Amino acid sequence: MVLEILTAAVVVAGIGLGSAVRVVKQYERGLIYRFGRVRPHVREAGLVLLVPFVDRIQKVNMQIITMPIPAQDGITRDNVTVKVDAVVYFKVTDPVLAAVNVEDYRSAVGQVAQTSLRSIIGKSELDDLLSNREHLNEGLELLIDSPALGWGIHIDRVEIKDVALPEGMKRSMSRQAEAERERRARVISADGELQASHKLAEAAATMADTPAALQLRLLETVVQVAAEKNSTLVLPFPVELLRFLDRAAKAEDNDGAVAPQPREPSG
Repeated sequence: MVLEILTAAVVVAGIGLGSAVRVVKQYERGLIYRFGRVRPHVREAGLVLLVPFVDRIQKVNMQIITMPIPAQDGITRDNVTVKVDAVVYFKVTDPVLAAVNVEDYRSAVGQVAQTSLRSIIGKSELDDLLSNREHLNEGLELLIDSPALGWGIHIDRVEIKDVALPEGMKRSMSRQAEAERERRARVISADGELQASHKLAEAAATMADTPAALQLRLLETVVQVAAEKNSTLVLPFPVELLRFLDRAAKAEDNDGAVAPQPREPSG
């Protein structure tokens, strides 16, 4: 009988000791509730002793939490329908506020992130969503961090992951990019022709001042043609010679037209 009593006492003591000892991990913090009221002192990592049947412990994760924001449909400020998804990184800075002030801080942060993302879409233009994401990420972080401060949550980072566009808008943007590339190609080609014309004009002026340079250029052209091992040799004909012959022919025509006609002898 005595042995049974001692055994029962040992079992009860073991159960009480097991319920009174808890282990808090390195990345957690422990909140002690005594008769339903949270104790002001937050338990750090290690062994935590509780008063059996009086205290209750709640562990709060202090790691950075990665939460994807589901894709949100919206209309940008320039009336383009888009679907945008993002990801938010946050962590608990005050475990007491996170456990007491909000029922489920993960769900609360997720809902605020979705509504803030819709607000950012409505305030932004399509070009900003595609090329100015850093500025939008900062604005989105401020919108989420404002209510989260009262929950003991710190928003570490927010990033927009993808922007889905309608197929019609994608085709329009492709045509726009193609037209822009074609415009640049034409401008570059025209600029090259302008520079080449300036250089040719300078070369022509130099050759006009030095007739020997023109002859040397003619000989160089002949050498280049002959280097190809062709059976036909093409000699460039000076345009100045054609103009000289044309002027000479016109002068002869004019002399013949004004020459006096011989008179017939009178009867």
